[in-house]
Amino acid sequence: MAYDEAAATRVRRILSPRRDVVERKMMGGLAFMVNGRMCCGVTGSVVMVRVGKEAYAPTLAQPHVRPLEFAGRRPSGFVLVEPDGYRTDAALAAWIERGINVASMHPPTSCTRRKGDG
Repeated sequence: MAYDEAAATRVRRILSPRRDVVERKMMGGLAFMVNGRMCCGVTGSVVMVRVGKEAYAPTLAQPHVRPLEFAGRRPSGFVLVEPDGYRTDAALAAWIERGINVASMHPPTSCTRRKGDG
């Protein structure tokens, strides 16, 4: 599945001040890594956000949010946000910040930018 380039551009713009971001094509879309840990991504027209296991159930109760399903499984730390849930730049930035906060709770891993990934 291709990803929405306009949504990816918006995510890039929000993440652009950071020096620890790497983007990778994966899971049929585009993932954004912070210190080597996935924080968010774009697949199709939805934004994938890492919210952590503790916040997973409450986050699913929010409007325009649904579980991530990948290879028949539902990873319990990630959600998908429909376009209506990130319509404004402020809403998208808030979702991305959530993903950064959760990814930053884990130790960094080695992850380098690959040519052609962004």
